[in-house]
Amino acid sequence: MRKLVLTSILLALVVIVLGAYTRLTDAGLGCPDWPGCYGHLIVPQTEVLIDQANTAFPERPVEAEKAWNEMVHRYFAAALGLLVLIIAALAFIKRSHHTPLKLPLLLVGLVCFQGALGMWTVTLNLLPAVVMGHLLGGFTVLSCLFLLYLRLTHYRIPGGDPQLKPYAKYAAIGIVILVGQIALGGWTSANYAALACTEFPLCEGNWFDRIDVLGAFSIPEAQNYEFGAHSYPERMTMHIAHRIGAIFTAAYLLWLAFTLHRKASSGVIKSLSVLIVVMLSAQVLLGISNIVYSLPLAVAVAHNAVAACLLLVMVLVTYSLYRKI
Repeated sequence: MRKLVLTSILLALVVIVLGAYTRLTDAGLGCPDWPGCYGHLIVPQTEVLIDQANTAFPERPVEAEKAWNEMVHRYFAAALGLLVLIIAALAFIKRSHHTPLKLPLLLVGLVCFQGALGMWTVTLNLLPAVVMGHLLGGFTVLSCLFLLYLRLTHYRIPGGDPQLKPYAKYAAIGIVILVGQIALGGWTSANYAALACTEFPLCEGNWFDRIDVLGAFSIPEAQNYEFGAHSYPERMTMHIAHRIGAIFTAAYLLWLAFTLHRKASSGVIKSLSVLIVVMLSAQVLLGISNIVYSLPLAVAVAHNAVAACLLLVMVLVTYSLYRKI
């Protein structure tokens, strides 16, 4: 079962990366229906099927590349859902052998809700709250799978490090802060605000006078949210909020990492603290590169992937500190 969970973790990472790729290539509505694509399980390919699809959805003619981006993401997400169901079934069968059961059942619920969010993403035409929720749901599924893997592993810290137990709560707070920053990034991306500020480290022009917090974190009425429905000042505010959040998140995680490294006696905790700094540094550099180089696709996708890896590191650190040694 542990190998199955590990496979699911890797698949969940792939799904997050594919989701980011789909969003960044403007393919979120590449298939205007759900769960199929123009009424089929694969993207229409023959001229007859394409004509039928264009007739059925005249407002969304077939764009094969975008449609395939969307469907590949759905295929991998469906495979992940199937693996989670198998894990839950095995956990139920082996429950008498002290195999965790609540966490696999929670994962089933999360995956089902993720499926619903995926459907609403399409049916509600990329409503920003749903898109951001779908992103956070993917990160939650990944974190819970990783936590399950740790629960199934005989994980011990050689020599122990009981003096660091009081810092477990600070690591948990770090997770909350990091998830909040991921949510800000998801909100920025869902509203197409990643390029609302084209200069670094500050925004262009008289940006301070144009800040609109209430407008930035509201959802305007629109028929379709593709390419955004907010005004430029509102998008600029989202972007600035994400930058400020990045500074606060980086400062807190750096403090935590340096504190743990200084006070730890075990090599495991010291290595994990160094890993926090490495992943955080990579994430900050990717974020700056997105601004300086105008959101290159590979860099933007990597920004999502590294955020997921940083979250896993924080889950591992928190689990290590809370675990009784």
